[in-house]
Amino acid sequence: MTRLTAEFWVHAYLARLRFQEIPAFVVAHGDDTAGAVLIKLNTLDGQAVAFQRSFDLMSGERKWVELSAGPEADVDVAITKQRSFDPDLWVVEVEDRQGRHLLGEDGLE
Repeated sequence: MTRLTAEFWVHAYLARLRFQEIPAFVVAHGDDTAGAVLIKLNTLDGQAVAFQRSFDLMSGERKWVELSAGPEADVDVAITKQRSFDPDLWVVEVEDRQGRHLLGEDGLE
């Protein structure tokens, strides 16, 4: 199976969010080809959740898992820590009071 470049995936994700009228922004531009992608969901009430993709050894599937959740400042600290380990990391911030991020939809896993 051919993997999409990180840049292509991010642009497709942003387009899908725009179609649902969910604001999102690239806050850290990682490596265009092979950078990992981290999604920060900001619910605009002082809370946030950060998601990263993980490989499930049992199923062989890639899935989104929660990296950090809680006060937005704490989530930002976790993201900063991840970026210190991985300078090629993309960070996309999604802003939605309803908590929508679309990561469970087909094609985004």
